[in-house]
Amino acid sequence: MQKQVNILNKRARFDYEILDKYTAGIVLTGTEIKSIRLGKASIAESFCEFNNGELFVINSNIEEYLFGTHYNHKAKSERKLLLNKKELRKLEKDSQNKGLTIVPLRLFTNEKGLAKLEIALCRGKKNFDKRETMKDRDTKRDLDRIKKNF
Repeated sequence: MQKQVNILNKRARFDYEILDKYTAGIVLTGTEIKSIRLGKASIAESFCEFNNGELFVINSNIEEYLFGTHYNHKAKSERKLLLNKKELRKLEKDSQNKGLTIVPLRLFTNEKGLAKLEIALCRGKKNFDKRETMKDRDTKRDLDRIKKNF
């Protein structure tokens, strides 16, 4: 049994208010999945975009496979996401009409070893919302310290 891969986009939860979550498959080549299984990927600066009715993840970085030959993949390229037609139509309508964006939250492998991407329909936070989030995090940390001392 291979180890589970779990690559997070920590910045997304801070910068965006998450409205809806979906799990999508990714179309990958052989060397891309090998790099992901080694944990050599990043989705920190990536976003999702529609092109001809299909959803693509843009700006995701999957490092080149160390043992790959001239068949190796490009590190940054568009990768197609696999969702149901109903989910694709709903996401496309929501992202165009309401001024929302689609952001990847987590890249992981399931129990079969397939790479999946958890995406979310998000609305951008304002600066005062971000300050509120930081304040809540600090008060939670202080309360945990007080509880630990008792």
